[in-house]
Amino acid sequence: MKHIVIISGHTHLAGSIANKTIIETLANRLPEAEIVKLDELYPDFRIDIETEQQRLLKADIVVLQFPLFWYSAPSILERWMEETFQHGFSHGRTGDKLKGKKLILSFTTGAPEEAYSHTGVMGNTLDEFLACFRATCRLTQMAFGGTVYTCGVSYGNRTSPELLEQQQTLSTDHAERLIQLLKTC
Repeated sequence: MKHIVIISGHTHLAGSIANKTIIETLANRLPEAEIVKLDELYPDFRIDIETEQQRLLKADIVVLQFPLFWYSAPSILERWMEETFQHGFSHGRTGDKLKGKKLILSFTTGAPEEAYSHTGVMGNTLDEFLACFRATCRLTQMAFGGTVYTCGVSYGNRTSPELLEQQQTLSTDHAERLIQLLKTC
C-alpha cells in the first residue's frame, strides 16, 4: 500500500463546509492516509521543517487539499511549501528527496467553473492559475498526479439549509473522485 499524505491548507478548516467535508470524508474512507491540518498545527505559521520533511520522505503520494484563495493556495500552504521544500532537500545539486513522489492537487473554488476561462470573469483557466505547481513538480522531480476540483462552493452560497446540504454533497462527491484518482496512482 502506498503511503498517502494529505496536506490540508485551509486557513480555518473548522469554519469551512467544503474543505472540512472533504477532509472528514477522506479520513473516514482512507484511514491509512496521514492527514495534516496545517491550520491546527501551525496557527502561528512557524512550520516545523524537520517534522514536515520527514513526513514527505515517508510519502509516496502527496495531496494538497485547499480552497483557491486569490488564484493560488492559501498563505499557510504557501508558507509550508516555502519552508519545507528547501534547496538541498527538494531541489538543487543534492536535493532529490521528493524525486518520483506524486503530487496531486485537490481544491475548491467559490466561483463557478465557467468563470475560469479566457472569456469568463477570471480571464484564465484553472490550469493557468495553478501552473506554479507543475513547475514545482518539474524542479523537485515529483510526478504531477493530476487535479480534482469542485467549483461554486462559496461561503456566500450557505444561505439556506438546502444550499448547505448541496455543498456537503458536492464535497463528498469531490472526496470520492479524489479517492478514485488515488486508486490509480
